[in-house]
Amino acid sequence: MATFDVVNAQGQKIRAIELDDSVFSADIKEHVLWEVVKQQLAARRQGTHSTLHRGEVRGGGKKPYRQKGTGQARQGSSRAPNHAGGAKVFSPKPRDYEYSLPKKVKQAALRSALSLRAKEKKLIILEDVNFEAPKTKQALALLGALGSNKALLVASGESTALAKSMRNLASAKYLAVEGLNTYDILKHPSLILTEKTAKAIESRLSLRSAS
Repeated sequence: MATFDVVNAQGQKIRAIELDDSVFSADIKEHVLWEVVKQQLAARRQGTHSTLHRGEVRGGGKKPYRQKGTGQARQGSSRAPNHAGGAKVFSPKPRDYEYSLPKKVKQAALRSALSLRAKEKKLIILEDVNFEAPKTKQALALLGALGSNKALLVASGESTALAKSMRNLASAKYLAVEGLNTYDILKHPSLILTEKTAKAIESRLSLRSAS
């Protein structure tokens, strides 16, 4: 079992916690990280690009010049792809770039991302915390005390005031534990988990429970 310090809102160690090695000290599989990040970014693409193919370009019904006798290559339309203002060859059309990956691959990527942050000493376990009211200034003070102004903070979905306090921060992000994903972990230099959240993630991804 891997041991981590649990800190309070002032960044002071208050106790230690043991977490499953298979989740927080797993082998870092870079290729799996790459595959999952690529899949997440593909799913975010709008896919609204569109250009005109030959059947959609207006005009060009008449031959630009006669078939023979000009010394030039024969042309059937001024809207052919080889003419200025013409159509596009293999024109892109709106499409969905999203595709799926096996659940086990996504889980392996999460284990690798969590283990990477733990190995880098960029994983902070915070005692369960929630604000009485949404205050961006209080969120900044919390991140400053933890020494992680550019961080992903993952807490339970019940922490509504904490979530609202962080939504105006440009360099930090709040995420409910249900939405934890590989891309957001890798995008932010530091990862902050509440103690309750860390246990929930361990329960969800542990290979021991799977077996």
